[in-house]
Amino acid sequence: MGKKKKKEKKEPSAAKKTPAFAKEKSVVTHHTVTVGGHEIAYTATAGTLVLKKEDDTPQAAVFFVAYTKDGVEDVRSRPVTFAFNGGPGSSSVWLHLGVLGPRRVLMEDDGSPLPPPYRLVDNAYTLLDQTDLVFIDPVSTGYSRAVEEESAKDYHGFDKDIESVGDFIRLYLTRYQRWASPKFLAGESYGTTRAAGLSMHLQDKLGIYLNGIMLISAVLNFQTILFDVGNDLPYIVFLPTYAATAWQHGKLAPELQEDLGRTLAEVSDFAQTEYTLALMQGAALDEATRAQIVGKLARYTGLSEDYVTRANLRIHIMRFVKELLRDTRRTVGRFDSRFTGTDRDAAGETFEYDPSYPIVQGPYTALFNDYLRRELNFESDLPYEILTERVHPWNYGKHQNQYVNVAEGLRAALTQNPALRVFVANGYFDLATPYLATEYTFNHLELDPALQDHISMGYYHAGHMMYLHKVSLEKLKADLAAFVEQTLPLFDTDTPSQ
Repeated sequence: MGKKKKKEKKEPSAAKKTPAFAKEKSVVTHHTVTVGGHEIAYTATAGTLVLKKEDDTPQAAVFFVAYTKDGVEDVRSRPVTFAFNGGPGSSSVWLHLGVLGPRRVLMEDDGSPLPPPYRLVDNAYTLLDQTDLVFIDPVSTGYSRAVEEESAKDYHGFDKDIESVGDFIRLYLTRYQRWASPKFLAGESYGTTRAAGLSMHLQDKLGIYLNGIMLISAVLNFQTILFDVGNDLPYIVFLPTYAATAWQHGKLAPELQEDLGRTLAEVSDFAQTEYTLALMQGAALDEATRAQIVGKLARYTGLSEDYVTRANLRIHIMRFVKELLRDTRRTVGRFDSRFTGTDRDAAGETFEYDPSYPIVQGPYTALFNDYLRRELNFESDLPYEILTERVHPWNYGKHQNQYVNVAEGLRAALTQNPALRVFVANGYFDLATPYLATEYTFNHLELDPALQDHISMGYYHAGHMMYLHKVSLEKLKADLAAFVEQTLPLFDTDTPSQ
């Protein structure tokens, strides 16, 4: 027998080293911006807050950029707005450099990109004149990361996302002494889903009552946007946006091209009456009525009657973006159907890419990375995840096997907090979250009539990111500023007598 090998003594494993990004840091810089002819001095804070267990174990580092107006004697009278985008998987860069922040990406007036190298300019339409701003990157977006790589997936889901963003808001309010300030949320796209979910979570779990919520390109009820077999609702609520798109590209009859507002009112009425009733009947729909519906759908969408017939009266979004301009070998954008693209295969079923995304991806990515180091002095060698796939598959938690619907939570928050107000911004050319889908959702909140006027809406001649369009940016700023002003109570910061 061979000699028995001596067993090596194992040393106790060393504790895992906390990665550098999981240590809190912040960088403060000072700037000015002119809004409405008035110069505003402000402080920018770029940094991370670390979410921890109660035993002080770090869980995730959340990156943020905050802008606070200088010279405010009592922050109890100064609103603070927490802003984020959606995805899921998006950083907050779009709202940050597109509309709310004090610097913005310079685009052509219609929203088309300028050639590189791109330019960042002072944003005369920033909301900083009305409220302090805190831009949040949810875990795995931007520079935000889970401390343990294997635990990152825990944050990639509906429930944990709301919980972690809520924990960040609580921690920021505590660290920066803003608990007594008026509080707002601003979300775009899935960020509106998050905002609606947060409205009740903050209120019920953390005791944080909001003054207002700004929803930009909203989706609260996913049944309105998912073209599943057996779900006819999206075909109805997308129809006016199809008509707006056809109008934009001159595909409608002359009388429908004269006035977009009048045309959309006509199409919306048809969608919610005749068209809805026709789809409800299914195979029981008589041939004469079917022919009438086919004719009107073709008239309102710019598609042929033959195509509408073969589609069985149901025009899928991904088919529409390819079919509308097929004769010119062009596709239209999903985020913004004003923009067009070209595919290698002009005979394909759907477009190869959304032509409205590349126009923003390059400028926003380059300028935000430059801005962080050059102007905000924040340094990190991590890739700044603008719009990442690393959060997928997204876990919808309690909404598994059903449509996500956060509208009920928003209704509850509005009911239990009568001071809460909501503003919704809608783009006519948004084929990601069409405006009639949003109207449908809010018309089905079953909100008490006394609270109906707590919800207001704005409409813009642009797409999902309506602020790319200069005229729409100006209108959106005016609408958001008016909303904040009208929402705020009259303040008396003196301590009341006992």
